[in-house]
Amino acid sequence: MSDNVSVAAPRARRPLPPLMAVSDVAAERLRALYSTGQESKLLRISVNTKGCSGLAYDMTWVDGAGPGDEVVSDKGVTVLVDRKASLFLIGTTMDYEVKALSSGFTFVNPNEKGRCGCGESFHV
Repeated sequence: MSDNVSVAAPRARRPLPPLMAVSDVAAERLRALYSTGQESKLLRISVNTKGCSGLAYDMTWVDGAGPGDEVVSDKGVTVLVDRKASLFLIGTTMDYEVKALSSGFTFVNPNEKGRCGCGESFHV
């Protein structure tokens, strides 16, 4: 006796968006930092509980990737992302801004639902 059982092919999965992208300006600044005082280090990005809105970006220099780090390579530079921060950072673009009185890395994060008034923290 023969059963006519059809097996459906598995659906094609959509590719995941990149964890994080680096703008041209941020890549240029990172190259400059990596070639000077931070030559043997990598920038590690994490998200900590802090500030008025609850979460804040944290950046530290580390010697290399740890077991809980995701390696992001974009535009010829590498940054590390704490795996615990991955869900908060999916699709984020890291940029570098120079203003009249300050300069620094900024994050354009599509997951943010709001920021505190001073801009130091965010919530999702």
